[in-house]
Amino acid sequence: MTMTYGELKQAIQDYTENTETSFVNNLPLFIRLAEERILKNVQLNLFKKNQFGNMTSGNQYLAAPADFLAPFSLSIDVSGDKEFLLFKDVDFVQTYTPDATTTGQPKYYAQFDVDNFIIGPTPNANYVVDIHYLYRPASLTAGSDSGTSWLSENAEITLLYGALIEAYTYMKGDMNLMQMYMSRLAEGISRLKNLGEAQETTDEYRVGMIRRPKT
Repeated sequence: MTMTYGELKQAIQDYTENTETSFVNNLPLFIRLAEERILKNVQLNLFKKNQFGNMTSGNQYLAAPADFLAPFSLSIDVSGDKEFLLFKDVDFVQTYTPDATTTGQPKYYAQFDVDNFIIGPTPNANYVVDIHYLYRPASLTAGSDSGTSWLSENAEITLLYGALIEAYTYMKGDMNLMQMYMSRLAEGISRLKNLGEAQETTDEYRVGMIRRPKT
């Protein structure tokens, strides 16, 4: 079942029986917070991508993609061959190359801040970079009321209950009902995790059917 942006907003109002102006104005926020919760709890191959860039000789920093969430790998082109850098923490990279003017073929990288990676040692050439990463897809709220997103088309229950939790938190609603919403969200996230961490990364031909204990 597919749920459009407009349908999701209406469903939140119907479930909460709340059409107060400030509540309605915050519907996009509730949905974005639900999307954020889902993205931070589930890794789906759909939300992985590659992007090419360039390291600059003598510059120990590399700009992260604008939609970057988390890295999977970073490689550089060395004479036509891919050389993968090892992901470390910032302290390790800075300790490995305490003098940023010391250059060499990069071996390590770390996430320095939300916008940049730090490289060690500082690049000694303008290397072509290939970064494979988890990205933040465009929010459902960025489109029109008739628009959809992958989550609203394939995980509409999870998205709905995630948004209801945020809406009910805003309303300071009954905790018993909140617990029910949280239980339904947990069920939805569990199904998504099964898709992202089992069904997307295996097939029955090689590993057989996924089996779980009967309850």
